[in-house]
Amino acid sequence: MKAMIFAAGLGTRLKPLTDTMSKALVPIAGKTLLEHTICRLKNEGFFDIVINVHHFAEQIITFLDTNNNFGLNISISDERGMLLETGGGIRKAEPLLGSEPFLIHNVDIISNAPLRDLYATHLASKADATLLVSERKSSRALLFDSENKLKAWKNKQTGEIKTPFKNLDTNSLEEYAFSGIHIFSPKLFPLMQKYPAKFPIMDFYLDVCKTANIKASVSSDLKLIDVGKLDSLAEAERLTESLG
Repeated sequence: MKAMIFAAGLGTRLKPLTDTMSKALVPIAGKTLLEHTICRLKNEGFFDIVINVHHFAEQIITFLDTNNNFGLNISISDERGMLLETGGGIRKAEPLLGSEPFLIHNVDIISNAPLRDLYATHLASKADATLLVSERKSSRALLFDSENKLKAWKNKQTGEIKTPFKNLDTNSLEEYAFSGIHIFSPKLFPLMQKYPAKFPIMDFYLDVCKTANIKASVSSDLKLIDVGKLDSLAEAERLTESLG
């Protein structure tokens, strides 16, 4: 199985740490975020990995070389020329990703997510994309219908709704928080051709969900930390240690 790790981000919310290092190399419980993610993927059976790089890209490449790519087949999608955001990053990496569905994992996510099971769920459902979601607290939510098909995005603080559906009754939909982990089917690549060089993957999913099958996989026992801020580091260490 193949996976892509998003490791190109600037990590601005983790300043001042990211003034001198890539967010991917921030240490949690004695290992970098990137190592935690790679080892998690490896343990779940993902042996071909693509990693995109931009901010302190050389540090990431050196780190991988020093660790012999952790015994995996790792390819680099180089975004040093321009940070392409998540959607643009996936599209740029297309030549490295092959023709089979692949898992996408944000480098700053620590979780107990069942990645192998998520991949199997995606294949069985024949969805175009499968987003791992849960009922954890979040200021933003994805909205799904009774068949777990994506319909909209909501900012809970402002009430803003994004959806391609007119007159959508959002009160009839289920709200879930996105985990930063999803499965992407290459048959979606042709739909990306009209987009600019850089664009967020969630904007893409929300644009195409009217015609493409973008589904939720709901995890009832997901434990997850988004290591996006300095005050999340201690909590991430506790979760890491509890997961073993």
